[in-house]
Amino acid sequence: MNNFLLSVIIPVFNEEKNITPLLDRLLPILKDYQYEVLFVSDGSTDNTAHEVKKHAEKNTQIKFLNFYRNFGHQMALTCGYRFAKGDCVITIDADLQDPPEVIHEMVNKWKTGAKVVYAKRKTRDVDSFFKKQTAAYFYRLINFLSETPIPDEVGDFRLLDKEIVAFLNNLPEQSRFLRGLVAWGGYPAEYVYFKREKRHTGETHYTFSRMLNFAMDGIISFSTKPLRLASYMGFFSAAVGFLGIIYAIIGKIVHPVGWVTGWTALFVGIMFVGGVQLLTIGIIGEYISRIYIEVQKRPQYLIKEMTNL
Repeated sequence: MNNFLLSVIIPVFNEEKNITPLLDRLLPILKDYQYEVLFVSDGSTDNTAHEVKKHAEKNTQIKFLNFYRNFGHQMALTCGYRFAKGDCVITIDADLQDPPEVIHEMVNKWKTGAKVVYAKRKTRDVDSFFKKQTAAYFYRLINFLSETPIPDEVGDFRLLDKEIVAFLNNLPEQSRFLRGLVAWGGYPAEYVYFKREKRHTGETHYTFSRMLNFAMDGIISFSTKPLRLASYMGFFSAAVGFLGIIYAIIGKIVHPVGWVTGWTALFVGIMFVGGVQLLTIGIIGEYISRIYIEVQKRPQYLIKEMTNL
């Protein structure tokens, strides 16, 4: 018996050409359930809002929230979680790289007791070699640095029980790395597997710089090891400097006349110590910036309009 409410959250940013194809595949799957579809427009500047509202006029189960500006993918998901009313909540992107047909399997796993159901990429042949390699190294790095293991080859295509949604909604932090927050709770999790498809239309909005910032957010949010690494580098550079002092003293004693300190050693020493200092300051600055954001307590997003809510 499907006597439960299924919420599907879809963050969108300039996805006007993907809205109709997505709903054409998604709605036939959802007709087996009591459902709601929440589109969250992250400050789209094209006709995304018009396309979603056109469908929402015909189907009141399609709901729409529109931000004043772009606040980021994680903030769009955060907003969706706060407005979702379902007993279980699925998040999926609008580009159709994550197939909606997997939803049945995800719901069945949830019915058997899983609080989290991750959709894991079995293959991602459509992605470039660079994309696949950077994703692999990202998960290796974050799991090496973080005290909370984060499943690899999973994105934001997942199902959460309403208990976990409530847990996420009650978390006080401003900067949100939802993949880590979901894993941090340690709730019972299951996996379903799928083949990643080619993006339906348009270009990805995750540029290299955005991916780099996303990786930094994940690492800084879930690990203090970079700070410890900065301390280790400080000790190491100090040890090297101390050995240099001993070397200089011995050289002066052994060759009091002919021994001259070379400019190369001086240049290398200055560059090494300066690099360690700048790297350490940068790491500390990243953590201070997170503290600054938390102290400000500004709204995580601003909603411009709502439809069917």
